Amino acid sequence: MISSYNEWDTLKKVVVGRADHANWPVHDPVYRKEAENSAWKETPAPSGPVEQWIINETEEDLHKLCEALVLAGVEVVRPDPLNFQTHDGLYNYCPRDRLLVYGDTVVDTAMMYPCRDMEYQCYVDIIEDAKRVIHMPRNEGMILDAANVLRLNDKMLMLESASGNRAAYEWLCKQFPKVEIELCNFYSGVHIDSTVVPLREGLVLLNASRVNEKNCPKVFNGWNKIYINDVVAQNFHNYPYASKWIALNMLVLNTSTVIVDKNQTELIKALETWKFDVIPLELRHSRTLGGGFHCVTLDLIRSAK
Repeated sequence: MISSYNEWDTLKKVVVGRADHANWPVHDPVYRKEAENSAWKETPAPSGPVEQWIINETEEDLHKLCEALVLAGVEVVRPDPLNFQTHDGLYNYCPRDRLLVYGDTVVDTAMMYPCRDMEYQCYVDIIEDAKRVIHMPRNEGMILDAANVLRLNDKMLMLESASGNRAAYEWLCKQFPKVEIELCNFYSGVHIDSTVVPLREGLVLLNASRVNEKNCPKVFNGWNKIYINDVVAQNFHNYPYASKWIALNMLVLNTSTVIVDKNQTELIKALETWKFDVIPLELRHSRTLGGGFHCVTLDLIRSAK
């Protein structure tokens, strides 16, 4: 069974990604073009296999995340391994990017980087319990990384950006005609989950450098809002695949418990003010590899009970 309608109900089953054989694609034309156009100019974009010591340390951190989840009563599954270095792919470190789960449906999205299509094969066995699997058409002008979308029960919020375009939004609306899907475009980067974090029904955490009262999505009208003005910038190796705002990329376990980067003391204080129990962990290479706790997980089952 797969069933997950929002970002905050009690997490029962989850996918945690892998860093094994992580790679920076050499021949994917979209990846290489984005690398050339990056705003970061101090060091060149990486190419080829990720350094093994980074992979090893990341696997250590992911193992600690798995342990914390199991201790919290969550069933953890991992994607099948694949040698992305041999196949000139990226990784399956970030399952949230690859698949969109809404209710008992899984959407196989047409991702920004074509080479990431190969990641789907790592999840085939995991998603066999889905009632419906929808494959977004390729080569028809649609681009969507699943991490552009947040689930809010009978509504969704999708970020229009380099990794999610209007054609994909229109297609998604047709697949879920009973769901109100709001399109926002307040951020020119890629995924939404370092900008908007729904914590529970009626409470959302927002990146104040990108969102304000004027451009805040309408779906949050009437919600309490926690605006975060700054975070502790994590270290990275040579090239930052993610900005410092990856620090906001947290995993909600239930309406009162969140997993947060342990270095974010002010953020943790803000969450505790709202009566959250915070589990402080660390992904040492979240900026290097481009994924925080929300990115490296994929909800399979959440329950309001």
